[in-house]
Amino acid sequence: MIFSIQQHERNIFELIGKCAREVNAPAYVVGGYVRDRLLGRPTKDIDVVCVGDGIVLAEKVASKLYPSPKVVVYKRFGTAMLRHEGNEIEFVGARRESYHADSRKPDVEAGTLEDDQNRRDFTINALAVSLNEGTFGQIIDPFGGLEHLERKIIKTPLEPGQTFSDDPLRMLRAIRFANQLGFSIEKKTFEGIHKYRNRLNIISKERIAGEVEKILMCPQPSIGFNLLYDSGLLQLFL
Repeated sequence: MIFSIQQHERNIFELIGKCAREVNAPAYVVGGYVRDRLLGRPTKDIDVVCVGDGIVLAEKVASKLYPSPKVVVYKRFGTAMLRHEGNEIEFVGARRESYHADSRKPDVEAGTLEDDQNRRDFTINALAVSLNEGTFGQIIDPFGGLEHLERKIIKTPLEPGQTFSDDPLRMLRAIRFANQLGFSIEKKTFEGIHKYRNRLNIISKERIAGEVEKILMCPQPSIGFNLLYDSGLLQLFL
């Protein structure tokens, strides 16, 4: 399937693709931007994953824009961000992650696009669009995310226990996305939230509060709070 790219997007995406060829780092748009565009929701945040050095790619792209935007580099995370025509574009190298039982902060090493999609929280956020010559606009969907968008389902790409154990904040994100998008949480995924709910104890109060605030901003936050209660998460932090 080919992703429908509007002309103002095509210009910057083609430039990113050209720069990716120059630095030998195949590039893809991934995550929330792809999801929201397919759902017809407005979005200004663009995440670009490259199989290579994301900071080098960001600097190459900035050097070809006029006026050249400032590149903000987060060396600790291996990411870089620039702003262009109202969009915030973040670049990162594809990576593989491994976690310790007492932390949601992973050990990171360079990986493939497949590794990067495996580490995503939900299938609808694991969708990627190629910016590369020969496959430009092609959607890479290894977990059935397009079908889940159609069916309005939140589902983890891997076994729920692994996804939620690695980063327990994803349990709150599942409920927040279900509330925001009007989706339902797939049965095994919801059972996983309930089973691994006590992993939430390693998450900071600030990160929990951030997700709860987003639920409160939904048109009908009671949907999210009912899911929080039924999953057993609400009782852990309220």
